[in-house]
Amino acid sequence: MDSYTRSEARERRRLFWKGAHQALGDNLDPAVTRRIHEIDAKAAERGARELAALQSKAETDRQAVAKAKAEVKTSKWGTDRNAARDALKAAEKQLRRSENVLHRAEQS
Repeated sequence: MDSYTRSEARERRRLFWKGAHQALGDNLDPAVTRRIHEIDAKAAERGARELAALQSKAETDRQAVAKAKAEVKTSKWGTDRNAARDALKAAEKQLRRSENVLHRAEQS
């Protein structure tokens, strides 16, 4: 997963077109391709860090769901169990949200 900042994406696009025009004239400047590779490396590193953070968040949410399920199983009938069920539903909703974000990040 690559994660470009707006300025990196803008600069990369500008350099790409500059390189394309230079390639048409068989006069490609190596500084252009070197800078594009530098931008790509930064974006790949940033994307890897973001993906690791998303995976960590999803794992934390899985632990929260497991804890909430245990709370439901061990709670008394009545208001305690209803509150535990509500907490379980909220934890499952948060887990679905974080897994969806993680899945989208892995696909990009």
